[in-house]
Parts: sequence; structure tokens; C-alpha cells
Amino acid sequence: CLSSKRCRGSSGLSIMHNTPLASRCYSHGKVETDEEFDSRWVTYFSKPDLDAWELRKGMNTLIGYDLVPEPKILDSALRACRRLNDLASAIRILEAVKDKAGPHKDIYPYLIQELKPTLTELGISTPEELGIDKL
Repeated sequence: CLSSKRCRGSSGLSIMHNTPLASRCYSHGKVETDEEFDSRWVTYFSKPDLDAWELRKGMNTLIGYDLVPEPKILDSALRACRRLNDLASAIRILEAVKDKAGPHKDIYPYLIQELKPTLTELGISTPEELGIDKL
């Protein structure tokens, strides 16, 4: 992967030279679409034999990406928490997503709005409802 870059030489003439690009040049693999990414994580958290360690590992990996997970991924992760009877992890997922949204104050309320039916169905309260967001 090379990119043409225009520079001024010592003579003042404009010259072209190629510089390597750092983005994805090292990989010859298929580039994953957003839909494939979402589907991969939904499938991961939907595995019936997923254990608590795999749940935490998956969430740590997911939160490590430069993105806020889509509601359908979070839905699948919260359902995995319910299957494992792990309320603490469910609350931690919501806290991590709120933290991940950072200064974008409209993202977290949107996620909670989208997840509200799932949260109600699974009996999971938000950190705000539990009053632990103020600690």
C-alpha cells in the first residue's frame, strides 16, 4: 500500500514520491463489514456453553475496540449474563458502555432506550435506577 504525496524539493519544484500507508497494509485478510462484526459478537455471546470467563473476556475485548457496541450486541451480552445468573456483569456492561460513550452524552440514553425491553424482560436495573452511578 503506497500513497502518493506531493512535496517541495530543495529546488522549489513540486515532486511526487510514494510513502507507505500504515492502515491495513499488513493484512491480506478479508475486511469485516459492520454487519459481520455485529453478527460475530452476537453469535459469540449467544453460545449456550459460554462461561463467565468467556463473557468477561469477550466484553473486555469488545470494550477495547474504538467503538461503542451496537444495541444488538449488548442485548446478546446481557442475555448471556442472565443465562449465567451474573447480575454484577450485566451492571458492569452498562457502566462500561456509559464510560465508553465518553463525552457523547446522547449515545448512552439511546442505548438504554433500545435495551429497555430486554432489561425489563431480564429483570436488570440500570446503574442509574440502582443509584450506583453517583458513587
